[in-house]
Amino acid sequence: MASGMTKTQLVRHMAEKLELTNKQAAAFLDLLAETAVKETKKSGVFVIPGLGRLVKAERKARMGRNPQTGEAIKIKAKTVVKFRVAKAAKDTIAPPKK
Repeated sequence: MASGMTKTQLVRHMAEKLELTNKQAAAFLDLLAETAVKETKKSGVFVIPGLGRLVKAERKARMGRNPQTGEAIKIKAKTVVKFRVAKAAKDTIAPPKK
């Protein structure tokens, strides 16, 4: 399995590119994450331009199956968070086949 960047690597990369200290870059990253969580909780959506959006969604109650026994079980309704990738980012990462 491929491993992505760690938080430390991301902070160092941002600090180099933006000519900031590691502490400033880490503070920015923490503030972005904190703001994303607060706004998604409050308004149901948080957009990061060019990257995507965090969206709060409601899942309905449904019937499921216990994989070990095959027994039908009821799954309760719940609130989930989804990330929807922006079209520009999606097309850059995985261009549509022609």
